[in-house]
Amino acid sequence: MGSADDTFLARVRTAHRRVFRSLTVPNYRRFFTGHAVSVIGTWMQRVAQDWLVLELTDSPVALGISTALQFLPTLMFGLWGGVLVDRLDRRRTIMATQAASAILAAALAVLVLGNLVQLWMVYALALGLGLVTVLDVPARQAFVTEMVSPENYVNAQALNSAVHNAGRLVGPAIAGVLIATVDVGAAFAVNALSFVAVLLGLARMNPRELHRVPALPRAKGQARQSLRYVWEHPELRACLFLVAVVALLGQNFRVVFPLLARETFGGGAEIYGWLTSALGVGAVLGALASAARVDATAWSLLLWTFAFAGVNVAVAAAPALGLAMAAVVALGIANICFNTLARTLLQIRADPTMQGRVIALHSLVFLGSTPLGAPLTGWVCEQWGARAGLLLAGIPAGLAALAVLPWLRKVRALREE
Repeated sequence: MGSADDTFLARVRTAHRRVFRSLTVPNYRRFFTGHAVSVIGTWMQRVAQDWLVLELTDSPVALGISTALQFLPTLMFGLWGGVLVDRLDRRRTIMATQAASAILAAALAVLVLGNLVQLWMVYALALGLGLVTVLDVPARQAFVTEMVSPENYVNAQALNSAVHNAGRLVGPAIAGVLIATVDVGAAFAVNALSFVAVLLGLARMNPRELHRVPALPRAKGQARQSLRYVWEHPELRACLFLVAVVALLGQNFRVVFPLLARETFGGGAEIYGWLTSALGVGAVLGALASAARVDATAWSLLLWTFAFAGVNVAVAAAPALGLAMAAVVALGIANICFNTLARTLLQIRADPTMQGRVIALHSLVFLGSTPLGAPLTGWVCEQWGARAGLLLAGIPAGLAALAVLPWLRKVRALREE
């Protein structure tokens, strides 16, 4: 009996080391710790901003517009943001973008707590945050390859996803309590303070231990070069196509979930917080499972696309809140496994000198599609309800996976020749 117990404990320790292996790297550990604090505040702000817009307008379309404005700059300038990331020091770029995000959150807190806020102000600050995102997202994603060695890329990306979605679990729940007991502006204030943690983590890093990529020299056509590069690599092309479809129609949770909470299940901010937290529970579970992987393949991405499609339909069909929340947990697992595999696949298959631009293309289709998808989803929900918005997320994702299947079969056939 003792031998069996020892074997089990040894396996648990081995699994633990495999899942959390990137945390043995000091620079990554400092980044991870600061990001873990900051991301809670970020999710608090997202929930608070959505609820603030609904309070000001009572309009799903206005909610979709506020979300769209935050991601419109990525749609317009994302490619050039990737070029800048390949040219600039990534660590210093992230420090600048995080400081700017803190200032924008503080400004919104002052406006709300001072009873000065108007809808156009929320729109303007959402647009400002979107401009920061143009650099922040590709810089943070590409920075992973400077902190850890190639064999840990999948692990580090998965751990980033885990902490991001742990924030999705904790942040909305805290925001719901603050909105109900204090004021919606309190969530914005807490988010502004949370950026101190990630800035300290970045400042405490040892730059000499980073695996820096040589800076990209200035030249014409570097943004277009990334488009040609991805088109010439079928796996990258298939990956970005799936991301485009899923992101455009499938990941507008901030539009669908408030309406699902209020209109479908007759609740308020607390139900919205629960649904978002349920998505976070699934996402954390999915991220931890992804962290044990050592590679990412296009076939795995395809399977998770089918899973994402199926669980969206399951949430839409759920007759009661409890069943819906259980299905949302499954949705969180499928969503994070899809997103983690897509980002990692792009990094593993891309040349290091192209990583900033390839990740910027991912941001372009992942975040930049929101200005189109969020208002469309809002309109569909306004016409036919939140369940229709979930069907809009699931059915096209399944069709996209079927469309990509012949591409990947052709790639595999060529490799086997």
